[in-house]
Amino acid sequence: MGAGREQATQEQERRDALYRDPYPLYERARRTAGLTYVPEAGAWLVARDEDVREVLRRAEDFSSANALLPDVAVSEAALGVLARGFGPRQTVVSSDGAVHRRHRAPLNRALSTARSAALLPYARRCARELVGPVAAAGSAELVEAYARKLPGLVVGRLIGLDPADVPAAVHGGYRAEELLFRPLSPPEQVAAAEDVVALQELLDGYVRERRARPREDLCSDLAAAAAPPGAGLGVEQRHELVAHLQNLLIAGFLTTSALIATTLLHLLTDRRQWELLCSDPGLVPAAVEEGLRFDTAVQAFRRVTTRPVELAGTALPAGAALLVAYASANRDGRRHGDAGVFDIRRPGSRPHVAFGHGPHACPGSHLARGQLRVTLELFAEVLPGLRLDGARPAPRMRPTLIHRSPEALYVTW
Repeated sequence: MGAGREQATQEQERRDALYRDPYPLYERARRTAGLTYVPEAGAWLVARDEDVREVLRRAEDFSSANALLPDVAVSEAALGVLARGFGPRQTVVSSDGAVHRRHRAPLNRALSTARSAALLPYARRCARELVGPVAAAGSAELVEAYARKLPGLVVGRLIGLDPADVPAAVHGGYRAEELLFRPLSPPEQVAAAEDVVALQELLDGYVRERRARPREDLCSDLAAAAAPPGAGLGVEQRHELVAHLQNLLIAGFLTTSALIATTLLHLLTDRRQWELLCSDPGLVPAAVEEGLRFDTAVQAFRRVTTRPVELAGTALPAGAALLVAYASANRDGRRHGDAGVFDIRRPGSRPHVAFGHGPHACPGSHLARGQLRVTLELFAEVLPGLRLDGARPAPRMRPTLIHRSPEALYVTW
């Protein structure tokens, strides 16, 4: 037992080290003929831009069924807790074909360019309310004080959550991520599972309430589409709606929080970039795209082959696991010149794949971009003297490929 635990610990340490800084692996994989197998992920790494785009275009050959495969095993005790809640169902992230299109249709409507733009005044108000106390303090840790809060408020507004329920929903979302992707002790897993079930019960309450009394929000749209008018929601429909909302909630705040924190980190690490942005706010849109490209929040998603295929000269059997690295594609020098340099004045920028590509391209890209744009405009206006706090240790990245971001971002001004 001791040897087994020690081996598991060592494997986790190797995985954490890789996930904290996967870019050297990406670079080697892009230079290597064919695909590179990554034992820590149990998958073939798809690293080059052209190969990433090919996989994402060919959903019929490269299924999303394993997109959210956990990195850790969940204990029997934690599974017992989860059984009291709402069981996992296919979502827009983990489905293909007609099922994927059915899940995606209401999201496309709710997250259209126009409806995303309509949310931005609310995002600006929230951002100013969050920045006020930060600016008055003279120093802050921005991940907790700002980056984790703004996206939760915005996605909560989109779904239709009462602002008073947003902190609990965000907490439950982070606990779901911890339960599936971080090593926890058995008691910690049980506690995390309890928080996940509490989130599911919260969302189910909204589903049932909005089905009876719809409003102008996404939860109402999803509940209305789940069953014919006048019919009640069955257990299976409620399970599916809760899974869908939970996925949307977590994706909505985890990745945008990571995008905000990581872009600020790179702007402040190269102080010239921050000063340039403050002197020319017209560079904000370019800074948003460079933040997305240079250090992509969703580093990679999993795919699984549906039949024997060949990719980049590597023969793959049916059922082969792939790790499709958006972040590696975005550092591919064959598509982006000086790809390893963060430069908000990048000339002739070409489209990146930070939000995916093909049928699974992220429908929330407009809203995520808008929140980062609001953040950069506001911080440049209110805190032009912003800088990393040199008295604190250098920021350390979270060991995850789902939402790459600094664990903490201490700043002063």
